[in-house]
Formats: sequence, C-alpha cells, structure tokens
Amino acid sequence: MNNAEEFLKRQQMHPEQIDAETCCNIFLQSMEQGLAGNNSSLEMIPTYIETREDVPTDKRVIVMDAGGTNFRVAVVHFSRDKQPVIEDLQLYPMPGVDEELGKEKFFEIMAGYVSDIAEKSSNIGFCFSYPTEVLPNKDGRLIRFSKEIKAAEVQGQLIGENLNAALASIGIEDRKHIVILNDTVTTLLAGRAASFGRNYDSFVGFILGTGTNCAYIESNKNILKKPELDPAKSQIINIESGGFGKAPLGDIDKEFDKSTKNPGEHTFEKMISGAYLGPLTLMTIHKAAQENLFTAATCEKLDGIKELSTKELSIFLQKPDDAKNSLAAAVANRDDLALLSELAANIVDRATKLTAINLSSAVLKSGKGSDPDRPVCIVAEGTTFYKLHNLKSRVEFYLNQYLKEQKGIFYEIIGVENATLIGAAIAGLTN
Repeated sequence: MNNAEEFLKRQQMHPEQIDAETCCNIFLQSMEQGLAGNNSSLEMIPTYIETREDVPTDKRVIVMDAGGTNFRVAVVHFSRDKQPVIEDLQLYPMPGVDEELGKEKFFEIMAGYVSDIAEKSSNIGFCFSYPTEVLPNKDGRLIRFSKEIKAAEVQGQLIGENLNAALASIGIEDRKHIVILNDTVTTLLAGRAASFGRNYDSFVGFILGTGTNCAYIESNKNILKKPELDPAKSQIINIESGGFGKAPLGDIDKEFDKSTKNPGEHTFEKMISGAYLGPLTLMTIHKAAQENLFTAATCEKLDGIKELSTKELSIFLQKPDDAKNSLAAAVANRDDLALLSELAANIVDRATKLTAINLSSAVLKSGKGSDPDRPVCIVAEGTTFYKLHNLKSRVEFYLNQYLKEQKGIFYEIIGVENATLIGAAIAGLTN
C-alpha cells in the first residue's frame, strides 16, 4: 500500500495532493474570467434560459432530443399535481449518422419525425447536445457536429429557424416557438419538476458519463460579457466544465493527454470522465510496472493488457478477486493484487475529489445554499456518476467535507428519470 502511495505522490497523481480550497478558488476565478469575456478555459456560455416562471399545468409541449445516435421526440405536459406526463414517445435514428446529408435533407428528416405530433403544440423544447451558440431569441447556431454526424452544410446554421422552414415545406404552417438547449441545461431544469413541494434555493445540473459538464443559475449582472442583459434577472450558464484547464495535472496525466486525439484540450474531462478514466488508470498501472513495483510475472502480464474500459475498471474495484477481469487475472500474488487495487482506487478517488471541486465551485458561484432548509439541488446524470464503483458516495464525502463543513453551504443530490425530456419540456413551456 505504501508503495502505491509513494509511487502516486512521486507522479503528482495522489488525491491528497489536491487541495480543495486552492483548486476551487482557481475554478471560481476561471468562471469569473469566462463571464467577463476574458481568456479562460471555461467558456461560461449564456443560455438565455430563465427559471423564474412557474411551470404551467395541462399545457402540452413538443420535445425533441438529439445528442447521440438516437433522436427522441415526444409530447409532454404537467398534470395538476405537477407530475410530468410523457406521451407519443418515439425513437428514431439521428440524421447524418449513416450517410452525408445536405442542409435541406437534414432538417427535412427532423421535420418528418415530429410531423405526426406537430398540431399538439406551438412550442418545442429541443435538447440539441452539440456545440451550439444559443441566441437571445432561444434559437441556436450550430458550431460543429461531433465526428459521427455527417452533415457539413448544417454547420453555422440556425437550428430552430431551419426546422420551422422544413416544417412549412411539408405543409405545417403553424410556426413553432423553438427553445434550443443542451443536455446539461435540461438536467438542471428537470430538478424543478422533482422539486415541487420542496423548497430548494437554487439548482445545478451535472453530467458525468462519457464526458462531463455542469450548469448553474447566474445573475445577469455578473455576466459582464453581455452588458445588454437585464441586471434584475438571471439565467442558466453552461459552464462547459470539461474544458477546465487549470486542474493540477500529474506527470502521467500529461503523458496521457499527449496520447489522446485532442492534446491540450479538455484536460479536466480526461481526469474524471468515463471515456478516459479506464485508459488513464491503465497507463498508470503500466508506469508502475515499468518501475517494477510488481513481481516480474505480474509486470509481464500487465504489460500485455492493451485496453481497459472504465466499466472494466469499475468491475475490478468491486470484485478484485474475480479472475474473469483482465486486471485480476494478471496478478501473481496477493501483494500484487493489493498494490494494483490501491493504484486503481486512488485514481478513481482523485476523480471523485475533482468532481466534488467542480460541483462545489458551481454551488459557491450561485451564492445560494446557506440555509439548511433551502439547500442547492444538484441534479446529477450519467453512467460514470452512478455506476462507477464508490464514485457517488466518495463525491458526497468530499462535498460534505468542503462545501458543508468548511463553507457552511448545504446541498442535495438527486437523479431525475427522463431528465432530458422533462427539462426540455420545462424550457419550452416557460421560455
């Protein structure tokens, strides 16, 4: 165990080497710089989505969800007791996954997906989880698609405007009011549906899955890069927290970053998210083997492991004696197994501490949560957050240690089923 700790500390990779207060202060400074329009690794994107309006009951809204290989559409309303009711839910393939599409064809397919339910509402809440510049009228201009979507002509186009044009081209003349937002913002808004009858002081939306991001509610007066905003109001800010560039990187982090497709970018995400934690842990293990921390037989077998997913890492941490797992199968004796488990557990624990720092910063920046009867509601989504062994419980340990005990700020973490659809519905009904 001591060998594992000594090795990680030598590599600047041990969770104890991260000071929560220092890192939070740097995170908060980066947030403020992003809000001011200064150079910052945190983009702090205004969404123009407000949260003051009450959610109306018995009023239907069309919801659309595009963000991966699937495209969902549904009709949502809230019952008189404020419960979300999802109807007409349909799952379609995301346009542009299988073949290159031009602009007109791309939006024509989208319009076709909602044609059967178009008459049910004049409002659409559209969760469009690709890099998009959101405009004051709630439309959004696509910056770029991720690599799996082949529709180059759509880049730079207004999503809502083009969707309305496509609907008109197939005979639907009722122009829709379309609100564009991403999955982190819908996650935050979904907390409102789960909080009816519960008095929260504010909300934070958080996703930790393949990637990571965070959103919170900010006063317009603090968004200095948008001086035209009404200072008496507030809106949701999309932090783009995976891009945070000032977390304390260890030596292996730097080496790992160079091995990725986008070196120098999203270094924070590479320390905590599901796409990277397994591979980062494997590189750490290989480095330890190169320094002969294990017996020769174990070193040889570990060197033969070329891939490690975060899911496999989680299974190993949960069942380190299960020889079906490639890591467990590689060890020659109990001492090697203990050392391997300690290395892996510390890399994950560092991720939990950094996650808590991300969340603490968002909660502190909101300026809310000082009353224990009115905590900040953190709405968390993502398989890594909920499925990675011990991550959620350790995040709460660090949050309690720093946010509650040191700062006197109170919070609750909740999950909301169908958060994307519900949050998009709230956006479409209230903005």
